[in-house]
Amino acid sequence: MRTDRKLRVATVITRFNGGAGHVALNGLLALAPDAYERTVFTGGVGIDGQAGDASGYRRGVRYGKDAVAGASTGDLIERAYAAGMQVAQVRPLVPQISPRDDVAALHTLTRVLAEGRYDVVHTHSSKAGFVGRLAAARAGVPRIVHTWHGFPFHDYQSWARRRAYIRLERIAAKHTDAFLAVGSQTAVTALRLGLATPERIRLTWPAVDVDAYTADSGARARARRRLDLPLGVKVVGAVGRLTRTKGPHLLAKALARLPEDVFGLWAGGGPLAEEMPRLSADLGVADRMRWLGHRDDVAEVLPAFDVMALPTYTEGLPCVLVEAICAGVPLVTTAVSSNHDLVLPGETGLLVPPDDPASLAAAITALLDDPAAAARMAERARAALGDRFSPGYLGAVLDETYRGASVRPHRR
Repeated sequence: MRTDRKLRVATVITRFNGGAGHVALNGLLALAPDAYERTVFTGGVGIDGQAGDASGYRRGVRYGKDAVAGASTGDLIERAYAAGMQVAQVRPLVPQISPRDDVAALHTLTRVLAEGRYDVVHTHSSKAGFVGRLAAARAGVPRIVHTWHGFPFHDYQSWARRRAYIRLERIAAKHTDAFLAVGSQTAVTALRLGLATPERIRLTWPAVDVDAYTADSGARARARRRLDLPLGVKVVGAVGRLTRTKGPHLLAKALARLPEDVFGLWAGGGPLAEEMPRLSADLGVADRMRWLGHRDDVAEVLPAFDVMALPTYTEGLPCVLVEAICAGVPLVTTAVSSNHDLVLPGETGLLVPPDDPASLAAAITALLDDPAAAARMAERARAALGDRFSPGYLGAVLDETYRGASVRPHRR
């Protein structure tokens, strides 16, 4: 790989939003512009698409302003474009399993990656991670890097589905020079399953703009006015996509066990956006469980929380936990994946069993009833962050990884 000129790096990600999207963007922003040319390829709407969606696509790809114009709510492609990156939207690269789209995405990515003559291709997320790495290998890209933000396989799937996902990951791993594993459990799982050899895996952390989430003395009052919350209520909140694995139904069920002066908030949209309000009504908490939908002002909303309660079933290491710590909000989350990297039981927050709304409600109650202890945990959590979760730290890791010497099995 040449090092006497700017390295051409292409990031491939299915959804350029949420925690994985912010990690990818913050890492790219931290790369020195005089040393890197940065391009982002993100997912589109599929082959069939929607009415009018063909506008702006050239051979299955939208570029530049057309890609920004075609982005969905919450997509970070506009921020990347404004920061001087090249951006593109690949129409058939979709999150869901779709053989026709997936084959088309493989061919389209192979073509554009070969045409771009990239030095490094860095993939994120499950679908883009598999299709993108195979395409990069077919395109002859010298160095291929993948970030595991978590895995698509977990204990709540059928044995057959879990085994199929592991097999697919092993296939893609043969075409990967280096891996970044978000959270210690992610790295441990990869090693235990033999997904890659040890010298190709490096532990990393979600990158968060810490200063953006540091709450001042008036932030709580401003946040509660912004959300139009009644005076004197206690607030338990969460941030994340409304999907089954994030556990929004568990927060609603836990809230039903809490006193009437406790309100629940969930910031984030997703496929359960219509189902969750109905569940709240069935549980009798519709008047105090608010589903806020997608928010671009999470940094301003977080200080409204008395407790952050994230009842996820499976994770890598969610950015929102770091964001809550920066905002001084005490944490309750499930004892899954790498959550224990941030939440040390009784020291920097509380861990509860997954899929257990009674335990979740009890932990929330413990923090609400003892605000002094909750504040101590929040303070210790903030002190433990250090600089590992900063974009600058991730930028240094990326620079070392992109210029590293580890080699994929299919090139040895």
